[in-house]
Amino acid sequence: MKLDVKRLLKNYGIVFAFFLIVIILSFLSPVFLRWTNILNVIRQTSIYGIMAVGMTFVILTGGIDLSVGSILAFSGAIAAGLLKADANLLLILVATIGMGAALGLANGLFVTVGRITPFVVTLGMMSIARSLTLIFTNGYPISGFGDQFRYIGGGDLAGIPFPIVLFLLTVVIAWVILTQTRLGRYTYAIGGNEETVRLSGIRSKVYKTIVYVISGVTSAISALILTSRLNSAGPVAGVGFELDVIAAVVIGGTSLMGGRGGVWGTLVGALLIGVINNGMILLGISPYFQQLVKGLIIIGAVLLDRLREEPV
Repeated sequence: MKLDVKRLLKNYGIVFAFFLIVIILSFLSPVFLRWTNILNVIRQTSIYGIMAVGMTFVILTGGIDLSVGSILAFSGAIAAGLLKADANLLLILVATIGMGAALGLANGLFVTVGRITPFVVTLGMMSIARSLTLIFTNGYPISGFGDQFRYIGGGDLAGIPFPIVLFLLTVVIAWVILTQTRLGRYTYAIGGNEETVRLSGIRSKVYKTIVYVISGVTSAISALILTSRLNSAGPVAGVGFELDVIAAVVIGGTSLMGGRGGVWGTLVGALLIGVINNGMILLGISPYFQQLVKGLIIIGAVLLDRLREEPV
């Protein structure tokens, strides 16, 4: 059987790239492959990785969500405010996730009912949610939480950091939804041809709105992890996260045009971004150059997406 290298690289290039970078970094830094560092990389990745899972749903429909970082910030501020008010932990979790869902719902309704392009809607929400965070916190961090809440971002479950458990659980749940449910099938269909879906009698607006709610929920879950881990919720939390999130999804093989991709690719894409971030820190690369590398990754991800669209 003849090996089709071009097709292999097209389908699994991201996996090869991931292992290649891991091998290179293992030679450049003796610290990189230490178990503590590996756990630290995945723990850090879990924060925006969970958000990337939600973003996968949005991009599969041909949309985009630029507000994830700001939704994280405001949801985290809500959690911190309730913690300082000595609210019940269950209430805090429900309120935080509910806030993320509400902001995601607003995005979805403006896109579907208001018929405004996702880029414009979520760009506006990015500004609105950040402003709400500044108003709620008065521009200052809210910090100092109890051990029960701090377990979310700093605890372990059977020796595995709890954020990693949440990340993997989110990926599995999303995979089940996308492959085994009506929502998943319609998500792909909307990204493939929304007009055909609508003419088939399917309420495409409902399903399209739901994916933005999912994106808001995953942002809120990440907010809980980040706030817990830092023991603080600040007005600048999540700034720039949307870049890593979108890059993880696109690098992972989900087409910006919609209709093709999945969460397992997003998982690898998120880990790749996490490994690159960690490697630059270990090698002492200036933060200014780190932003340059991230920008090139974004452009490269879009170019890769275009190449995937070409027939083999």
